Amino acid sequence: MSAEKKIIAIDAMGGDKGPLAVLGGMNQFLYQNGEDTVFFRVFGDEKTLKKLLAKYPRVSRNCEIIHAPNAIKGTDKLRDIIRHSQDTSMYMAIKDVREGNSAAVISAGNTGILMSLSKLALKTVDGISRPAITTMLPSGGGDSRVVVLDLGANVQCDEVNLFDFATLGSVYAEVIGKMKKPKLGVLNIGEEETKGNETLQKLNKLLTQHKKELPYEYIGFIEGNDIGAGKVQVVVTDGFTGNIVLKTVEGTAKLIKRVLVDNLKKSILAIIGAFFLVHVFKRLKNKIDPRSYAGATFLGLNGFAVKTHGNSDALAFANSIKYTADLTNADLNGLIKKRAVKVAKIREEIIKEE
Repeated sequence: MSAEKKIIAIDAMGGDKGPLAVLGGMNQFLYQNGEDTVFFRVFGDEKTLKKLLAKYPRVSRNCEIIHAPNAIKGTDKLRDIIRHSQDTSMYMAIKDVREGNSAAVISAGNTGILMSLSKLALKTVDGISRPAITTMLPSGGGDSRVVVLDLGANVQCDEVNLFDFATLGSVYAEVIGKMKKPKLGVLNIGEEETKGNETLQKLNKLLTQHKKELPYEYIGFIEGNDIGAGKVQVVVTDGFTGNIVLKTVEGTAKLIKRVLVDNLKKSILAIIGAFFLVHVFKRLKNKIDPRSYAGATFLGLNGFAVKTHGNSDALAFANSIKYTADLTNADLNGLIKKRAVKVAKIREEIIKEE
């Protein structure tokens, strides 16, 4: 194995489509990016995986199977599984990152359990209260994206949590999104300072007071329609609201696709017109297809844990591997630690007021 290869731990038994989609995604990634890029440590039922690997010699050459006798189901409850997870493919893959054998873990399994096990095993970066799920969603024109967090890890958040999410999101936007001093907004039901609950109002007041000291450009409250308009580059919200935003974006993308297909079928002129606009439609598909942003990371942990959709197919899983490889190439956690130190005094003001 080349010393240049990144090593990624894979929970092969998570997700609705199981190990077939996972291995198919690994094969697609290696085909597109070359076999000298990533080596996989694959956790799951050894007998099942070895049988499937016969279809994927490319993957077989670039992976090691580690037998995990059990798997966490999407329907499992956190309280029931947390104490009995040691021999599951998910926990063993996370533990592999903690022990330094792998640079990151990818799973399509239960989000809540993956989050809890990752937090227990990897711990939170100093100066950050809670990790947050984040990714980049389509926004504005061209290839513009927007970083949104939290996308579901923390249903209820206080001012300190949201302030930390701003720290995490701003670093992520700069490093992964290549956005210099990103514009950051707090999601609310209106842009006026009097809108929203007490938590949002307190946070907005503090960020506004320290605008010039912040390492990002704080633009105040934003509304849901601002996310896709390209007005903002980082959106901070609690996990309950963020998850609704994520599912709404995904649903809207599918709606646009259905409307286009239905209307193209109704007219021969539309079909002819579509022929000349094939490249436009291709760019639109790539922009709004949920599989193109299939990976979301638990940002703020001492190690990378990436969650991909439970219904991920091979394409979505291949994209999640590419996303994870990009994460491991950046000194994200080192920069988060430095940023947390830089804003520590502002953060202390929130803690004193509580």
